[in-house]
Amino acid sequence: MSARPPAVVLGAGIAGLVAAHEVARVGRDAQVYEASPRLAGMAGTHTDPDGFSYDIGAHFVTNRFLAALGMGAGARVLARYGEVVHLPSGRHPRYPLGLLGVGRYVRSAVREKVAPPARDLRTAADRVRHDYGAALADEVAIPLLEMWSGLPADRLAASVIDKIPTSLAWTVWLRAAQKLTHRAVMIGYCKEEPSRTGVFHVHPDGGTAAICAGLAARLDRPVLVDHRAESIEVFDGRVVGARIAGADIETDTVLSTLPLNRLPGLVRGADHLSRFERFGFRGLLLVNLKLPGRDLLPDVVVWTPQGFPFFRVTEAPMAMPWLAPDGRTMVLCEIGAQPGDAWWTLDDDTIARRCAEALEPLVPGAADRLLGASVLRQPLGYPVFALDHEDDRATFVRDGTGVEGLFSLGRNGEFDHILMEDSFWRIRRRASELAGLETDPRRRDLALR
Repeated sequence: MSARPPAVVLGAGIAGLVAAHEVARVGRDAQVYEASPRLAGMAGTHTDPDGFSYDIGAHFVTNRFLAALGMGAGARVLARYGEVVHLPSGRHPRYPLGLLGVGRYVRSAVREKVAPPARDLRTAADRVRHDYGAALADEVAIPLLEMWSGLPADRLAASVIDKIPTSLAWTVWLRAAQKLTHRAVMIGYCKEEPSRTGVFHVHPDGGTAAICAGLAARLDRPVLVDHRAESIEVFDGRVVGARIAGADIETDTVLSTLPLNRLPGLVRGADHLSRFERFGFRGLLLVNLKLPGRDLLPDVVVWTPQGFPFFRVTEAPMAMPWLAPDGRTMVLCEIGAQPGDAWWTLDDDTIARRCAEALEPLVPGAADRLLGASVLRQPLGYPVFALDHEDDRATFVRDGTGVEGLFSLGRNGEFDHILMEDSFWRIRRRASELAGLETDPRRRDLALR
């Protein structure tokens, strides 16, 4: 194996750093290249002069994830975590069990189940109405999907709808475990590994950026920042090299965490990847409002399907009080937007003021009490599962890039709605494949000689 050049990893976010560790763990050297001047990407953490700390987005990680990374020591345990939905009536039922207590939702769901199937279930609109009934779909699920993705639900593929990965009975038990243990037991947060009573949310000292910094520090090769990928060279259907920051790199393996729709512009010698160019991402405005007080929202996360410019608000200090100074808090408002649109081009002060004014039904007086705000523009918020490229997306899920030695990893690279822990488990299971090693132990031993 020493005769083989290192695998090239593009991107020093969670997925790229985990990929480098995992291929090294199974016996293959790797070099990480990062286009920007810093690590972490979408897992970055900011601390401002006023003593507020926030990640890019509201990330929640678990003790299981940090333990698997060897970083569990020193992480603080969250005492609480919950999600509610703000209904037009002003009620805030807990997600998902509290929605079962809304009579019209239950009656509508029952009618849908007993009636003969009348939908083809290819679109998100039809699928969610079939699964949850028209009332819940039209008042909650479809508005959220449309705000989140920027497309009408009848133009979204049904695959965008994530099923709750835990059964109803198990969810009830996990809720009870939260109360008994006074810990934020994970419920349905990770799709790749099951929820258990011993898996709970924690927060590493230094935020999610500290996870990336720790991973980078333990690599045999330092991460090379300010090294932008210029091309990936393919010959006869396999990777033969890459050009990065003006230098030609010898390699037979590229592990890319770049957005999938950027790969066609990088690959030289393989035209079939052009179908990925039309895959789109929904941008996000992440507006952190600083306010006096604490526990201002009904729960840590509030989904706001109607009547607000944002689709979700999160008061992270409710779960992690150390993120804000005593007597103060921070509410994150997430707005689906695109570079160049009306929201995106507003100045930061106007965006913050409009969010604070819109927050009034949940936090009375928010606009008058606003202490300050930060606005982060994230062009790559979520992959958009548009119906018109669903066949190509499904082909990618099944076959990958179709180029030997070229892998697209992580949420942006896999074009999937997955969180950090999901990316980790997926990459770990594929470590031997990503390293270019045989998975059969007998054949692998032969390859190593």
